[in-house]
Amino acid sequence: MKAYIISDNMDTLVSMQLAGVDGVVVHNKTDIIEFLDRFCNDKSIGIIIITEKIGELAKDKIDKIRLYKKLPLIIEVPDRFGTSKEDGYILKYIKSCIGINL
Repeated sequence: MKAYIISDNMDTLVSMQLAGVDGVVVHNKTDIIEFLDRFCNDKSIGIIIITEKIGELAKDKIDKIRLYKKLPLIIEVPDRFGTSKEDGYILKYIKSCIGINL
């Protein structure tokens, strides 16, 4: 299975390409949804990596994919400027998903 990145900046895309991950740079919600639909319908894609800003722009669409589809797995990563999430975000996310407090 392949992985693809949907990024909001060229630096993050180039970094991922150096690691062997292809992808696209987009800046508006319409384009994000178009690529999410295309990548979700491609059975050879197992992971979609998105930057946090992309995640914020298309939160509703990404939440639906995560809720109703097993694959592809959607992973949100910080961009070159670092994370915009508060401290303990991952622990809170795990607790909300599975109910375990770590």
